[in-house]
Amino acid sequence: MIISASYKTDIPTFYGEWFMNRLQAGYCKMINPYGRQIYSIDLTPEAVDGFVFWTKNIGPFLKYLPEIQKRGYPFIVQHTINGYPRELEFRVINYTQTIEHMKKLASDYGPDVAVWRYDPIIISSLTPIDWHRRNFETLAKSLEGTTNEVVVSFGQVYKKTRRNMDWASREFGFAWHEHEAMSMDDVRQLVIELAQIAAAHRMKLKVCSQQTLLVPGIVEEARCVDADRIERVSGKSIVGKTRQKGNRKECGCFASKDIGEYDTCPHGCVYCYAVQNRELALTRFRAHDPSSKFLFTPEHVQPGENGAQEIPGIVPMAHIGKKNWLSAQSVQDVIVKQERLFDLMNVNDQDRE
Repeated sequence: MIISASYKTDIPTFYGEWFMNRLQAGYCKMINPYGRQIYSIDLTPEAVDGFVFWTKNIGPFLKYLPEIQKRGYPFIVQHTINGYPRELEFRVINYTQTIEHMKKLASDYGPDVAVWRYDPIIISSLTPIDWHRRNFETLAKSLEGTTNEVVVSFGQVYKKTRRNMDWASREFGFAWHEHEAMSMDDVRQLVIELAQIAAAHRMKLKVCSQQTLLVPGIVEEARCVDADRIERVSGKSIVGKTRQKGNRKECGCFASKDIGEYDTCPHGCVYCYAVQNRELALTRFRAHDPSSKFLFTPEHVQPGENGAQEIPGIVPMAHIGKKNWLSAQSVQDVIVKQERLFDLMNVNDQDRE
């Protein structure tokens, strides 16, 4: 079994202590995001074929990787580095810092462990097409030798994405209508150009869950949960590996179990599909208990029980406001909250801008 940690939230940046506690215990509890049933996930070395860590900042998690490796767990890291402006990514640390973390990761564990994600591609007045060409070139040049693969996708606009992007565009004074006006031919041409840049820096560009962007011999299908890559890292075969069921039809991932929880990542990315309400995500982050069996303990589990009873049912979503994230607050308030969050996260000074 492959464990995904996690495409729903950034466990390496924000919840590393919790993850290591659950590794020590040999299991964690998780909640089905749809039916809200509670499950136990076996995290023992005998049950886990490998971990896929998803993050925008591996820095706080680097100290845990030697112990994870010592315990016999193979792992790979899907590391997003977009270099986007603060208007799109409120609390993501500066890309120069994450590039150094990626270099450390590759130096310690090899270039097969890390996969760079330039994802999602958002076209806006802040990030027009020419900006993406220049930005991607800068990042690819800096990351050369740290990875052999970069995964991209063109941002898909869900209802919550539109709501959050519309709010941010009004609040910060930028436009993003060009994103939806892009034809698929235009998007494909951009992806081809990015693939050529990637190749010049010894990387293969792959596309996540968008088969219309595939170009034979140039742009391949991504498998973000990649059993083959884990096998290369571990030197061992994974028995019975299959494709993931229940994901988007075009998803190329291998089967895995994800141990994250939606609406728990406080990075503040306005395009994020995993956070519907950013105020809720910040509230949940502040309320997080690293000793809990859950990443975020559901309300119907009593304090002290912490998941002792596996009770299927609906978990009330407390504190979900109908207003958009920080919608009633000024730009200065956003900046102040950003700085307070860095303090709250106890991120070292070298991890800040």
